[in-house]
Amino acid sequence: MTAAPSLAVALTAPPYAILTYTVPDGFTPEDFPVGLCLLVPVAGMLRAGVVWEVGTPPPEGVRLRPALWPLERRPACDADYLELVKNLASRHMAEPGRILGTLLPRGMRTSQVVFEVTESGLPRRIAAKALSRLAPAARAGLVAAWREGTMGCRLSEEAADPLCALAADPPWPVRPGAARQIAVLDALCDVGPMPLSDLKKKCGPDTLTVLRRLVGLGLVRLDDGAGAAECAVGPLAERGGETSLAAMPPLTTAQAAALESLGPVIEAPDGAARLVFGVTGSGKTRLYMELAAKALARGRQVLLLAPEVALAARLHRAAAKAFPGCPPLLYHGYQPPAAREFAFRRSGGDDAPRLVVGTRSALFLPLRDIGLIVLDEEHDGAFKQEDRLPYQAKEVAFFRARRAGALLVLGSATPDVKTFHAAREGHVPMVRLPSRIGGGGMPAIELVDMRGAQKLTSVAGQRETGDRVGVLTDRAAAALAETVADGDQAMILLNRRGYAPLLFCLDCETPVRCPHCDLSLTYHKDRERLVCHYCGHSRPHPAPCPICGGASFLPMGVGAEMLEEQLAGILPAGTEVARLDKDIARRPERAEAILADFASGRAKVLVGTQMLSKGHHFPDVTLVIAADADLGRNLPDYRASERTFQLLTQLAGRAGRGERPGSVLIQTRMPDDPFFQFVVKGDFEGFFELELSRRKRLCYPPFTRLGLARVSFPREWEAGLTAVAAAGEAMRQVAAKLGVRVLGPAPAPLALVAGRRRFHCLLKSPDWQCVRRVFAAGREALAGAAKVRFTLDLDPVDML
Repeated sequence: MTAAPSLAVALTAPPYAILTYTVPDGFTPEDFPVGLCLLVPVAGMLRAGVVWEVGTPPPEGVRLRPALWPLERRPACDADYLELVKNLASRHMAEPGRILGTLLPRGMRTSQVVFEVTESGLPRRIAAKALSRLAPAARAGLVAAWREGTMGCRLSEEAADPLCALAADPPWPVRPGAARQIAVLDALCDVGPMPLSDLKKKCGPDTLTVLRRLVGLGLVRLDDGAGAAECAVGPLAERGGETSLAAMPPLTTAQAAALESLGPVIEAPDGAARLVFGVTGSGKTRLYMELAAKALARGRQVLLLAPEVALAARLHRAAAKAFPGCPPLLYHGYQPPAAREFAFRRSGGDDAPRLVVGTRSALFLPLRDIGLIVLDEEHDGAFKQEDRLPYQAKEVAFFRARRAGALLVLGSATPDVKTFHAAREGHVPMVRLPSRIGGGGMPAIELVDMRGAQKLTSVAGQRETGDRVGVLTDRAAAALAETVADGDQAMILLNRRGYAPLLFCLDCETPVRCPHCDLSLTYHKDRERLVCHYCGHSRPHPAPCPICGGASFLPMGVGAEMLEEQLAGILPAGTEVARLDKDIARRPERAEAILADFASGRAKVLVGTQMLSKGHHFPDVTLVIAADADLGRNLPDYRASERTFQLLTQLAGRAGRGERPGSVLIQTRMPDDPFFQFVVKGDFEGFFELELSRRKRLCYPPFTRLGLARVSFPREWEAGLTAVAAAGEAMRQVAAKLGVRVLGPAPAPLALVAGRRRFHCLLKSPDWQCVRRVFAAGREALAGAAKVRFTLDLDPVDML
């Protein structure tokens, strides 16, 4: 007797195991190819899974159960995509099902689906559970309907997970006592748009009732994305699109040389990576479009990535203009779940040439036959995801490009030190764009000493008016007023959110602190709240001091919100000032509107945090000011100097991109520091050599593999320190045999966050596998400690 064909299925929900089933009656093995999503029975319940292998023989004497039903006719995920999943599972020492449960859209990894049948004589709607109870004869009739396309499935209404997003900026017109409404608004303001399921976890099970009230007030919107999904996505071939590039000005000599170097790589069968090292304003985006045209002309897929939604939207507009006959797809995490699922299914549903623009999550779309992947601003830390599934987008892009035989382009004016080192070593050949388009020079950069000027202002202000001290020096204020008077625009960077980073109680002489973290609360004046930027805790302000009940407070330090307010005393009356920071960018459409206002000239000054430095092109900006260039340089992070150099250089690149020359003022308390001489000269390679020698001396990447093991436990748990010590000892014992250097466990720089005590342990090794083995020893030592969270971050970006 021939054994029934078997299917190895990776469950995308707990227990995340790979279980073996037979092909259900009425179906054939060809109906269940590798990568297909399906439903299977598990311990009296139904689970969604993905066909991992076909034909795997079960162990002797084991009787297999049949799978229940497919969730799609053609798999969106092919064998190459499953190889990506295997790679991620190996990196993170996790089950493949857990990785799939993170990557797949909700509708492809849940059993909460409804099957709809349009054929007469059969039930119109059948819940998944009811389908599993049908008699074999009834189910056989449904198999025919499934094959003929008259039966489909969709998420049940109970499983609908609309995207919740703010529809209005603070302050919000809600009663001070409406605690649940304020909690929902605060959550959406702190985190940004999020699915209803995530918001319920954060704010409680009655969140939907509160949301309906807020929707009625026009403060929140719910968007399932179903109506706009089909309009947002569409393969080029189905729309009859032309893949040719629109008419554009001639390429510069440097652009033409770069294209001549990169063009043949796209046509080669093997994957390759290249660094495009071009100064700000050198025309990297135009080069990307030329390369995209070559890949599309060969019938291959193109993926253009930017580190943030606003930059992805700008890149999407550039792609739409460059390819008017080929509407590009925009994909990012702030879109409604239904729209993202539609995009995911369509991306893997055909092989038509397609141009996709997005943020890092677009890397996990199941595109087939990719010909080009571009990471613009490749140095940006936003390409690294820290939570849920930690991954570095560059590493995923390298893997996908190598599997597909695609060209991977890493573009930046200030490349990541590791990337530039790889280029210098010949591992990632480099293409240069050394000058700006149009022959314009780089802006003149001037250092402004904050020490004497700020001290005098402070004394005068306290004696005469008692006003808070402004962060701009007289030199910067005068330059700003002159720029606006001349009809030009200016940008001011202050990399600090909120109104004031600290609120000091004058009665008990203590700062107002977060009760769950060892941190001060940041005052956000527009929200009338004190907010913890790490755990999300907030409290209203004005309000009595939580320690002494006093009502006298002094805001200390200056945030972007306060700077925006202070500019009214410097600029001519009626001058419009806009602000762009993480708080505003939580509403992507609001950030887009602010950038559009500034681009049109309605706003003359744009104030904000590091978001200002990234890829924006405003020809009328002739002045850029870094209000406090020392912020971030002394953080306990080996990348602190690199990040500050990149930030200041990228910021300087926003000035003088039009016909008029630009100037940059960098305010610092350390103007004699050699670091700033590299910034003033725009000397990335000089900075790189200095930074590389420091890292080699201290044994940091690129001279070692670095892993960060993070340990945390509830602060009230007395056995926590003992558990951490046991994990540390277990790791050191294994590390000694493998030649891995272990630093810690030691208290993290942010030692208490969200009520949990945090410890870090740095693992340095020439080999990633050794890092994983050392971590595995610590994890085994903590196997019985249910209150401990223990995670491994490979090549960490956030060291706090």
